[in-house]
Amino acid sequence: MRILHTADWHLGKVLKGVDRTPEIASALEDHLRIAREEKIDLVVVAGDLFDRPRVGAEAEAAAFEFFLGLRELGVPALVISGNHDSRARLEALAPLLELAGAHVRGEVRVRGEGGAVRRDWGEAALLPFLSERRAIKAAQLLQGDEGQWQSGYSETVGRLIANLTAGFGPGQVNLLAAHLTIEGANLRLGGGEFTFYVGNSYAVAVEKLPPSATYVALGHIHRQQQVSDAPVAWYSGSLIQLDFGEGEDAGRGVLVVELEPDRPPVVHPINPGWGKPLRTFLLDPDQLDHRLAEVENWPGYAKLIISGPANSALRERLYQENAHLLEVRFENEAPDPLAEAAARVETLSWPEAYERYLREVRGLEQAEALLAAFRELYEEGHASA
Repeated sequence: MRILHTADWHLGKVLKGVDRTPEIASALEDHLRIAREEKIDLVVVAGDLFDRPRVGAEAEAAAFEFFLGLRELGVPALVISGNHDSRARLEALAPLLELAGAHVRGEVRVRGEGGAVRRDWGEAALLPFLSERRAIKAAQLLQGDEGQWQSGYSETVGRLIANLTAGFGPGQVNLLAAHLTIEGANLRLGGGEFTFYVGNSYAVAVEKLPPSATYVALGHIHRQQQVSDAPVAWYSGSLIQLDFGEGEDAGRGVLVVELEPDRPPVVHPINPGWGKPLRTFLLDPDQLDHRLAEVENWPGYAKLIISGPANSALRERLYQENAHLLEVRFENEAPDPLAEAAARVETLSWPEAYERYLREVRGLEQAEALLAAFRELYEEGHASA
C-alpha cells in the first residue's frame, strides 16, 4: 500500500499580520494531485491541522475541502490532533469527517477504546498530542490505580505506545501515527511552535517506538527528517515555512511511503516549495542604497535587521516602499523589558515560569496549591480551548 504522510498544516497561521491560510490551502490542493498521481491508498495527517483552537471560516473550509477531495478520489484518511488543535472540536467533527472517509482521533484513548483501529491491510495506532496533565491521566488508565507521576513523561508515553501497538504482528502493515517530540530531533524552532511543548520534559526516547511498527508517521517538528531506522520513523515537516526562525534551508513538504507487511518501508520525500519563502536580510546602513533592490526583488516575505541605532523614520519609509517587508529591526534599539523577560524564561515550562514568579516576585517559597491550580488551568485551557 502507498500512504501520503502529512502534518503541521497550521491553517489559520498569521505572521506579522499576514494570513498564511491561502498558501497552505494551495498546498492542500496540491496534496490531492499527489494523491491521484501517486495512487495513494491512505492519507495520514499527524496533527496540527490548525494553528490555534479557534480559526476563521477560510481555514476550516480549506480543511473540509481537502477531505471532500479525498472522498472524491476514494482515498481514506487517518487524522490525529496536535497541540495547536482543539481536541474537543476535532472529536465533535469526527462523525462529519467520517462521511468523507476520514477517521479522526482528537482525544488520547487506550487500546480497546478507540486508540487503535483495524483495517483490511493491518492495524493503526493513533496517538494525538499528550500534554503533561493528560499524561498523568493516561498513566492512571494504564496502571489501574492513582497512577503516581513517578516515571516521567517519556516513560508514560512509552507505556501508552506499548498499549496502543499491542495488536501489531507479522503478516500485516503496522502503522503508528503520533504527534510528539522524539529525543535528538532537529528542532530549529521558530514562532510556529511552542518551546514549552518541544523541550526536554516533552521529549520521548526513540527507544519507546515499537520495533514491530512497519512505519511511524510523526508530526510536531516542522523540519522534514528521519529520526529512527528501526522502526523507520519520519517527520513529514510543515507544508510552508511558517516563521523566519525555522530556517530557509529546512526540508518541508509531504512523504509518500510504500508499505508492505514484514518489509522495510520505502520513503519518498516530496518538497515542492509550497508557500512564499521567508528570508532575513542583515544590512549595514551604508549598504541600504545598493542592497534594497535585493530586498525588493525577493519573491517572498522579508525581515530586515539593520546594524546601528534605531531610526523610526527609516523604518516607516522601508515599510511603505516594500509591501512584502514584514519586520524591520535595528541591532542597537533600546531593549524591550517585556521581550527581555520573555527571553529569560523562554526555556522554562509555563508552570516553572509561574513558580519563579511566585518565588521571586511574590516571595512565596511554598505554593503547591497555587502551582497545581495553575498547571490544571493552563493545560486544560490551552489544549481544549
